[in-house]
Amino acid sequence: MTAQPPSSPLPRVKAPEDLRSARWYGPADFRSFGHRSRTMQMGYSEEDWRGKPVIGILNTWSDINPCHQHFRQRVEDVKRGVLQAGGFPIELPAIALPENFMKPTTMLYRNLLAMEAEEQIRSLPVDGAVLMGGCDKTGPALLLGAISAGVPSIFFPAGPMLRGNWNGKVLGSGSDSFKYWEELRAGTITDVDWLGVEQGIARSHGTCMTMGTASTMTAIIEALGMSLPGASSIPAPDSNHPRMAAGCGRRIVDMVWEDLTPARVLTREACSNAVAVAMAMGCSTNALIHLLAIARRAGHAGFGLDDFERASREVPVIGNVRPSGTTYLMEDFFYAGGIRALMERIRGHLDTEALTVTGRTVGENIAGARVFNDDVIRPLENPIYKEGALAVLRGNLAPEGCVIKPSAMDPRFLKHAGPALVFDDYVTLKTAVDDEGLDVTADSVLVLRNAGPQGGPGMPEWGMLPMPKKLLKQGHRDMLRLSDARMSGTSYGACVLHVSPESYVGGPLALVRTGDVVEIDVPARSINLRVPEDELARRRAAWTPPPPRFGRGYGWMFSQHIRQAHEGCDFDFLKTEFGPAVGEPLIH
Repeated sequence: MTAQPPSSPLPRVKAPEDLRSARWYGPADFRSFGHRSRTMQMGYSEEDWRGKPVIGILNTWSDINPCHQHFRQRVEDVKRGVLQAGGFPIELPAIALPENFMKPTTMLYRNLLAMEAEEQIRSLPVDGAVLMGGCDKTGPALLLGAISAGVPSIFFPAGPMLRGNWNGKVLGSGSDSFKYWEELRAGTITDVDWLGVEQGIARSHGTCMTMGTASTMTAIIEALGMSLPGASSIPAPDSNHPRMAAGCGRRIVDMVWEDLTPARVLTREACSNAVAVAMAMGCSTNALIHLLAIARRAGHAGFGLDDFERASREVPVIGNVRPSGTTYLMEDFFYAGGIRALMERIRGHLDTEALTVTGRTVGENIAGARVFNDDVIRPLENPIYKEGALAVLRGNLAPEGCVIKPSAMDPRFLKHAGPALVFDDYVTLKTAVDDEGLDVTADSVLVLRNAGPQGGPGMPEWGMLPMPKKLLKQGHRDMLRLSDARMSGTSYGACVLHVSPESYVGGPLALVRTGDVVEIDVPARSINLRVPEDELARRRAAWTPPPPRFGRGYGWMFSQHIRQAHEGCDFDFLKTEFGPAVGEPLIH
């Protein structure tokens, strides 16, 4: 990591009596007596909190989140920084959202964590917040909650794990899991080989070390200006990481005095910066959904897929990290200069006057950053892919848009037409693709529906549909695949995702039948079903909605209020324009 930025140029605008926590601790009344006495019950004295910012540290550690195993120690590092700067740290445990274990998908619970973060900050005597996340959905969820809570906040990224290793081969989490699973199904490696991959692919705490959703979102959050410069690139086991944690603790205290809230940082320009960085990094397709939700929660209702499409035409992929790249992983990216170096290299595509949590601008934060390996962070004139990582397609199959990742697919499918092979659920599809008698060719288009926000439920990462074993044994490793699902950021292939509106609510994907010809043209950004409109109208009239996924509880609430993929999958009642939260004025 680079040196800490110079002290903030922003003035201190708050006095101790202006602190939000002073409403709990300050008055000489019975209610505040209770707050003070119960704080003393925990072993604190008045010197611990009097006139000091109270910093809530939202910690998404749990025993079943391998990406955050180091958070037990890192929260102590954050607390150290808070104390050094004269604040009063309090740890607030939050839902962990372990990507590897939660079923049907952590996306079902992203908004639950966002609500928890918002309500913890709002309901407690918190002047500022440190958001400890990294595993895919925790970063966007915590940021969504902090935006709505409105107190000064800084994001602390978990950091990527170390490189994997098997028989002298460098392994990348997710990407190589998919790769070698296909080789096992094709019969080119043995069960013993597969066990070696299993044992060697995840060697330390930290998030996926490929350019998956975790590293995509931590880079995006840094590009938004919500974390310390260079923080998102530091490997989790590196000694720079606990130093960065303490730096977050020190900085948030000053941010409270400066009243540097997310609203001052998350401007329309900051969101555009994040899109440019995402495209240059070779980002996860999940970047669209999460960044759309963040931008709209920040009040930029007009921010949409067209913003990604514009950047896709202008910003090339220069981050040579798997799966868009072929060789390197996040550890290599860090050694090559990290996110600051990549941002310096695409400076011309950034608004360098955008304010960040340092109190300084993007331009000031990246000034002097250098690239130390031109193959890992490529020059603009020698990119991995000449356009951005993602492309937004529209047509009669996806009137509200869908996404594909051209930088990580076989280029022969950039323009393709083939007969659909349709499946209504993932279990049936998984069984079918293992049948070597399946009627499928390399030109076929695998279609999965009922896998979107409501249909999944929760829009699971099923979109990298498994290749049919028949084709694997013929030597094929890619084909066109189409769904309203998401896919892991570590995934790759000619996978069309996020088809919106989803089939479960009657989107056009619900009307596709096996044998229909699906046509895509990525350069023209189009996707269409070659079926006459009058025939589609007949099918539409005959379509009946599937039964509800949930009858009660959080799942029912999710189904009633989740928005579609092109809107960021936020809850409708959490959108900024829905109205203000009522809780704040009623606390006392």
